[in-house]
Amino acid sequence: MSKFDEAVAKYEAEVKRLGLTIDADVLKAVTKALGPSIYREDASRVSFSDKTETDRLKNNYLIGKLGLSDGPLLDQALAECGEALGKSNKNKYRAIVYAWLATKLGETKRYKA
Repeated sequence: MSKFDEAVAKYEAEVKRLGLTIDADVLKAVTKALGPSIYREDASRVSFSDKTETDRLKNNYLIGKLGLSDGPLLDQALAECGEALGKSNKNKYRAIVYAWLATKLGETKRYKA
């Protein structure tokens, strides 16, 4: 099994453990799009308690990558994502966060073949 496949398997197990509904193909495509960052401990996770990081997530991913307009809907989606992954959960993997947000905001078409 390649390192990439191991990472995807780890993310799929975490999605299942948390009881989230994320399409496996979308999760795999998001993981692939993240590139080498999935192998770096700090870069592979998101801290929802760090306002700078959530602002960066909103600006770079939701607005920059997905092309969404800034507004309260994005802030609400970020807050809901943090809740869905669990406040005390230290393994808020970036791939899962991105896939969850894309699913929540109806933007999974960007990741489907």
